[in-house]
Amino acid sequence: MNELAGELLTLSIMAFALGMDAFSVGLGMGMIQLRFRQIIYIGLVIGIFHMFMPLFGMLTGQLLSGWLGLLATYIGGALLLVLGLQMIVASIRKEDKPFIAPVGTGLVLFATSVSLDSFSVGLSLGIYGSQVWMTILLFGFFSMLLTWLGLLLGKQVRSWVGSYSGALGGIILLAFGIKLLFPL
Repeated sequence: MNELAGELLTLSIMAFALGMDAFSVGLGMGMIQLRFRQIIYIGLVIGIFHMFMPLFGMLTGQLLSGWLGLLATYIGGALLLVLGLQMIVASIRKEDKPFIAPVGTGLVLFATSVSLDSFSVGLSLGIYGSQVWMTILLFGFFSMLLTWLGLLLGKQVRSWVGSYSGALGGIILLAFGIKLLFPL
């Protein structure tokens, strides 16, 4: 039983750490005008992506883990750069509607960019034989909650910052994309 509790604690800490990515990106995306219903939906989608990406990673296995993990990080960083730049440009042009909105394909891009690191972690966890269901449920739960928190906080910051909120949100996404592409 102690082994299960230890794994639960370890996976919860990991899930929280991975969910902080979703929080950070949600904070930036929350600065565009979103309805509460959209915020709920975005959180659910990101939670689902944070369940399937590590599951896919765990199932992919040890053979390709190093190469695919690095590739996933670079793709996620590039997607965040594009989203951040788009938000900054839209803010400068005084466009109310972003080029890539978190709906449809834009939401898939957003959720993919945030959850690609979960794929990499899933590869590692698959090698060590972690409990699959516990892993994906915790990853999904924490990322969903932290996405909601980031989006709601971003929405509040938007009301404080006013017309500069799109640029600030874009800078947050841009910085996070750079962090993924060029880790210190």
